[in-house]
Amino acid sequence: MTALLSFRDIWVEFGDRIILEKINLDIAEKSIVSIVGPSGAGKSSLLRLVLGQQAPSRGRILLDGAPLASECGPDRGVVFQRYSVFPHLTALQNTMFGIECAKAPLTARLFGSARRAAREEAVAMLEAVGLGHSLDQYPAELSGGMQQRLAFAQALIKRPRILLLDEPFGALDPGIRADMHALVRRLWREHGLTIMMVTHDLREAFSLGTRVLAIDKVRHDPHAPHRFGAKVVYDLPLRQRDEAEDAAPEKEPVPEQAHPQAVAH
Repeated sequence: MTALLSFRDIWVEFGDRIILEKINLDIAEKSIVSIVGPSGAGKSSLLRLVLGQQAPSRGRILLDGAPLASECGPDRGVVFQRYSVFPHLTALQNTMFGIECAKAPLTARLFGSARRAAREEAVAMLEAVGLGHSLDQYPAELSGGMQQRLAFAQALIKRPRILLLDEPFGALDPGIRADMHALVRRLWREHGLTIMMVTHDLREAFSLGTRVLAIDKVRHDPHAPHRFGAKVVYDLPLRQRDEAEDAAPEKEPVPEQAHPQAVAH
């Protein structure tokens, strides 16, 4: 698989506080990269760099070999832990909103045949995430798992190449989480997505990912705890699950080759 995203000597600093240092990574197209590590290690900062919410202090991020645009475009979608949906819009209106903003950026309103086409596309996406029966319901009328399905529909309606997931299942019950895992794998295959997912759940990281990155600090100064940033300390490629395995109870995949990533000082 070819590299879709490349991180070249990336640093994230805030004054004398270093969050990430010397991050060098290639993210393969159509992979699911699970990112784990202790709180405060910079996992979400890595996603914000890709999303365009934050710029690296040093280094470059490349998309298809060209500098990644600083503004987030339709090539990147995101789903957060908290349900990022508009409470005053129905499920259908929430999903259509992305299309309307893309095709009518000044008014976010479509009319006539354009609106009918947008509605058909939104209905198809909601059906794909299992919400075809809830088109006219408002978020307050949906369960937590259904709201998160709606957030996925919102993110995917603009057909992104890269989907960023920041603890997307942390607030869900275990049974609902298992259903969402199956949904993510199905959407990943059907849409050819490249996914980067932050999670604190190691089982989730291994069951969903095709690769697991562990981020942590390798150097510590007790007198200046923010002097050193986090790096990728383990990089574990995993055997991909097939569709038959997805239908079976979840088991943790076995790493193809577990190896610590070389750390440059």
